[in-house]
Amino acid sequence: MTLENTLEQQVKNAVQSLFDVELGTVEFQATRKEFAGDITVVVFPMLRQIKGNPAVIGEQIGQNLKNEVELVKDYNVIKGFLNIEIDDSYYINLFAQIIKDDLYGYAKTKDTDAIMVEYSSPNTNKPLHLGHVRNVLLGYSVAEILKASGKTVYKTQIVNDRGIHICKSMVAWQRYGAGETPTSSGLKGDKLVGKYYVAYDKAYKEEVEQLINQGVSKSEAEANAPIFLEAKNMLRQWEAGDKEVVALWQKMNGWVYEGFEDTYQRIGVDFDKNYYESDTYLLGKEFVDEGLKSGVFFKKEDGSVWCDLTDEGLDEKLVLRSDGTAVYMTQDIGTAIQRIKDFPDVGGMVYTVGNEQDYHFKVLFLILQKLGFNWAQNLYHLSYGMVDLPSGKMKSREGTVVDADDLIDEMTETAKDISQELGKLEGYSEAEKNNLHTVVGLGALKYFILKVDPKKRILFDPKESIDFQGNTGPFIQYTYARIQSILRKSAVEVQTESFAQINLHPKEKQLLKQLEQFPTVIQNAAQQYSPALIANYTYDLVKDFNSFYQNVSILGADSDLEKSFRVALCNSVGKTIKNAFKLLGIDVPDRM
Repeated sequence: MTLENTLEQQVKNAVQSLFDVELGTVEFQATRKEFAGDITVVVFPMLRQIKGNPAVIGEQIGQNLKNEVELVKDYNVIKGFLNIEIDDSYYINLFAQIIKDDLYGYAKTKDTDAIMVEYSSPNTNKPLHLGHVRNVLLGYSVAEILKASGKTVYKTQIVNDRGIHICKSMVAWQRYGAGETPTSSGLKGDKLVGKYYVAYDKAYKEEVEQLINQGVSKSEAEANAPIFLEAKNMLRQWEAGDKEVVALWQKMNGWVYEGFEDTYQRIGVDFDKNYYESDTYLLGKEFVDEGLKSGVFFKKEDGSVWCDLTDEGLDEKLVLRSDGTAVYMTQDIGTAIQRIKDFPDVGGMVYTVGNEQDYHFKVLFLILQKLGFNWAQNLYHLSYGMVDLPSGKMKSREGTVVDADDLIDEMTETAKDISQELGKLEGYSEAEKNNLHTVVGLGALKYFILKVDPKKRILFDPKESIDFQGNTGPFIQYTYARIQSILRKSAVEVQTESFAQINLHPKEKQLLKQLEQFPTVIQNAAQQYSPALIANYTYDLVKDFNSFYQNVSILGADSDLEKSFRVALCNSVGKTIKNAFKLLGIDVPDRM
């Protein structure tokens, strides 16, 4: 129970006693730093039920609380704001509970509907790139935050492993590959297939230009370039089950899956179940038939099937072509329903997909609701903005994409360069140095991306992200390592039963106030699907710790009791940093 929960009923009791008024809610906020107090009651909303001067009302409530409530030590009123000072005993009792809980802030799993989080969902014609990195980090972190909030969570992706895009890579490999494999080339499988996707694009442009030079119109040339016709024909062969084409498709996709898995392991994310578009692209048609019968869908003269969403402020949406083939919306309807069949305890889903698909998901969720699925009320599109580099936007077809592996390598190398400049790694073995560079590099990347609200576009600067000062991953990791150094040097036995005798220093009290917020921050981050709340909470906690560290002697405390308390406080702050960063998928080093 938070301080707000504890105080709310006491404030209601005071108002009932003083004014014979029953308050529905009490509005709290953090006390501004220039005023004395630990928490502030906002009096103005009470004026709807209590007539009078807000400052006078605040004085009356404050005096009642001071007289009647043991944990209220003092108060002051600034206009309509009642600032309440809480007795040290409240925070010391809270601290005794925090010390006992290694996963302080995490809720126990509740017996409620599970939730499925979809993220990544790559195409099998190229490696994962910077855009995928934001997607993967967001989806994984939201899944971990939902788990920490008490939900059962399933992590999934749908791999776009069919269609013209993979056929383009296959045709180019047949033309130019000469049997090249990941083993023979030394390339990761996803990079090898991506190489042939780029080769296809180069050949396609050359062929289009040749046709135009022969007098063919641009649109006709683009539709009739020989390599494009080969890819279209290959797609038809795949859909018809041609053995040779299917075997090549399986081989090249297999290379890509191995490459993806290697990248996922490097980034530190995982999945509970993979779905493949080659398995799901026919799903959904049966529900189109049911929707036609129930009036959710209607058929046009050409035989195509649509859903009319104009009453909801949207437009008419195609769900089946006139030739009976499915569109992406049909597949997504079928896949969503299939997931509920596979995981019957799931009562909602989170789709981590870029903001260019905002409209698609509005339509999808609305159609599923119209089809009568109750769980469709609990679908959420975790929409996010683009990631740019200082050099500009990425273009995958031209081979200028910043792929995830290269980005991780660059982050690790940048961390190495900065560590060498700072000269902080004396006595480390080469293996320890390499591991630390990876932890710091990935920590910088993940934190830089996750500290920003998902909806905002990001300009990602690798060097700016690896700064040991300011709101960065390495700054927080360095503070954690500093705490571990203090704990190694402390050699004290923590006597929690004696802490009741402690008079809290203001910096200690501020740290405990921050620690108290962690469970609430997790719940808020889960409700808002926002890792940024966890990231920025952790930065605030670290700033408070560093202020404490600079102003309060820890190992040189005046008494063994104070030393024991401060060491225990350091330990709890360290555990909370570690637990918060775990929700962001970030490791913390013991030494740095």
